[in-house]
Amino acid sequence: MSLRAKASAFFFGILILLTGNAFAETNPTLDAITERGQVNVCIWPDYFSITYLSPRTQQLEGIDIDLSQALATDLGVHVNYVKTHFGRFMDDLEAGKCDVAMFGVGNTEARRQRIAFTEPYLASNMYAVTTQNHPFIKRWQDMDQKGVIVCVQRGTYMESAMRKSLKHATLTTVRKPNERELEVLSGRADVFITDYPYGQKMIHVYDWAELLAPPGKTEQFQYAYAVAKGDPKWLARMEQFVSDIKQDGRLEAAAANNNLSPIIITE
Repeated sequence: MSLRAKASAFFFGILILLTGNAFAETNPTLDAITERGQVNVCIWPDYFSITYLSPRTQQLEGIDIDLSQALATDLGVHVNYVKTHFGRFMDDLEAGKCDVAMFGVGNTEARRQRIAFTEPYLASNMYAVTTQNHPFIKRWQDMDQKGVIVCVQRGTYMESAMRKSLKHATLTTVRKPNERELEVLSGRADVFITDYPYGQKMIHVYDWAELLAPPGKTEQFQYAYAVAKGDPKWLARMEQFVSDIKQDGRLEAAAANNNLSPIIITE
């Protein structure tokens, strides 16, 4: 091989190496966010203290409204909210309708098959909600008996947890979250299962609701932010955000502002 040919081969080898490194360093999600000037955040607008559309003010409020705005500030963009629910949000992430899901998403094994999670920032036990005048369900322990109908929202971690734990009661599922309340109020179900934030909504908003806490810890679920698989740079950026808000006090402040201090994870 001539000297010129060797030099040419060397040059193209370096070019390929540099080009490969450039492609390796790309961050398609963050690049798209920067280009459009907004981060698209999936939320469920009926999640009290998390991402809740207040019927009184018609404004979104909750810990993940505060923190999604903090994320947008860190990224130097605006935030755009994309309404979703637990039965659909993974489809929305995979379809690119939102860049990240920020609404207290439970990190479950089934979900990890499809999407990626950051480190957790909240953790909650399960709680039961029944009517104050229910004839015999007065404690969590009264729930698992024959003839009792327990309602959960389809696709939530409560569904899989209660399928494993209930031995005698009958489990029924509904698609929409507010259908759980209707099932209990109508008498078609005796209780429904929820978490700490939504349980707080029930006792603050509805005068008929009775919140039943378990005698000890139930299967505790950790909540994290979720992104579509395939962009490790974007996942790493979200991990950095979670680490930052834990260290600089923004997580604690947002939790205190939304009465969620008992369930935050700061480590």
